[in-house]
Order: sequence, then C-alpha cells, then structure tokens
Amino acid sequence: MRVQRWVATGPGGLDDFAFVDDTLRPPDPGEVTIEVRAAGVNPADLKHARRASTSDFPLPIGYEVAGRIAAIGPDTEIASGGGQVGDEVLAFRVRGGYATALTVPADKVFAKPESLLYPEAANLLLAGTTAADMLRAAEVERDETILLHAASGSVGVVVLQLARLRGITVIGTASAANLDKVHRFGGIPVEYGPGLIDRVRRAAPQGVRAALDAAGTGEAIDVSLALVPDRSRIVTIAAPNRAATDGFRALGGMQPESLAFRDASRRSMIRLAGLGDLMIPIAASYQLSDARTALKLVATGHPGGKVALLP
Repeated sequence: MRVQRWVATGPGGLDDFAFVDDTLRPPDPGEVTIEVRAAGVNPADLKHARRASTSDFPLPIGYEVAGRIAAIGPDTEIASGGGQVGDEVLAFRVRGGYATALTVPADKVFAKPESLLYPEAANLLLAGTTAADMLRAAEVERDETILLHAASGSVGVVVLQLARLRGITVIGTASAANLDKVHRFGGIPVEYGPGLIDRVRRAAPQGVRAALDAAGTGEAIDVSLALVPDRSRIVTIAAPNRAATDGFRALGGMQPESLAFRDASRRSMIRLAGLGDLMIPIAASYQLSDARTALKLVATGHPGGKVALLP
C-alpha cells in the first residue's frame, strides 16, 4: 500500500519535518493496518522529535489516530475484541499517526463509538487518560473541592467532566475569555492573574484539598503550594522542575505507574465518550499536508481545544 506520512529528519523542529511517500507492508499476526481519517495533534509530537537521538531519524510523527481497518493480520483481534476490514477504530500511543495509513499493534486499537466523530476520537485518549491520571495521583475523592490550573485547556476540560461525574467540585483557573468554558464543563471559574489566591479563597471558603496543574506557570505553582498543605496532593503535568525543587508530584505518560493506569483507563474513556458523558472540544482541523501549521498553533499553548489532521 502506498502512503504519505510525516517524519522528522532531525532534531531541528518543524524545519526538519518532511512529508514523504512510502510503502506500507501488510500487517503481521498481532497487527492492524488503519486507514487514517483523523490524527490527533499534541505538543508532545514536536517535543519528541526535538529530544530524539540521531539513530531515531527519520522519526515517524503522531501518537493518536482514528479511522477504518484496512487490513488485519492473521489470527488477530483488536483490543476491544473482534475486528474486521472496514470497522471504525481509534488507536493510542502509536508511532507515525500523521499518515494516510499506518500499521500498529492490535492491542492499541479499539472500536470507535458510532456517535464519536473522527477528529474527536483521534484526540480522546491522550487527554482523557492524562486527566484521569491526575485525579488518581492526587487521590481526589467524591465531595472534595480541588483547584485546577488551565481548566479551559484540552486536559483541563476532561478533568472538569470526570470530576462532575464523580461528585467533585473544581475551582478552575482560566483567562477572562475562557471563564464561560470552565463553567460550561462543570467548574467554578476563576480568572488567573494578580490576586488569584484571594479569588480562589473566595470561591472555596472551606479550602481546597488538592491542586492539579496543567499550566506550569510560577503563579499556578505558588498558589497551589500556598493553599494545599499536603504536597503529595499537588500534581503537575507542566512544571517538572518546580516539582523536583518544591517536593510535589510531576506526572509523565511513560512513568511505569502512570503508563499502566493510562492503559487501563482507555476502555472507560471510550465508553464515557460513546455515552456522551465525555466531550473532546475540537478547535481546528487541518489537511494532513498542513501539519506544520497545526503544530505551530498547538505550540502556542492556547489552541482553544484539540487540533486534528485530516488525510
């Protein structure tokens, strides 16, 4: 099968990205070939290329896709069971999702709920499992009140929705332009900026029991440290250096505990999305050939939602 795909040819960022023609081999036992209908775009896609070693290049780009099964290896089932040519699926933690088609391990492939559009399905599992992992790591329980930084971002809106389902109250920080979005997804919105700590105290007079940080700013960390006495219940996905310095927890998807939890959470995220209990807001979609433009938007840190590539 002839395909087009994006690869990084070196560590120089977008200048080293190339859109190439290639040939895709048939799937072996335990593998599935997916005809890609949408690929998720994440900051980690570019960061991975910049951190790769020389031996990794040319490096396939993209971790998340949704599409249809184009071929399935002998005696092979996908992770959710069954699997036939033509079935709609999504896959997470794959290599080379920025492509018209790719072959992946079958245990990374799940049936796509019919109600879920391809761009949403292609952006579900990284944000969804990261949000669930943050709640797990901070040991958040029903009826607690927590603080969430960057509540209007991709991971933040999933935290808000999971918290609402679990009976957790969230004070969510955002810009003035995004306060309505925080409210829409179930949080109590608070504008970040000077005076943030006082606004959080007014919103949560009984205090907050834990803090989840997806912003990584000095303000977010300082306010979390001031309001949450137990530093084991402060979790960041954006400020690992401050976590190391100040003694709270930084999560990463390849940490063994997080990796196992996120893999175990895939089915529940798909189920919730299929039921309509979990929504993935899509800010923009681009043609696959415009991957550089999509990554530039995501790299700003304020895309307004998830971004998809459409082959």
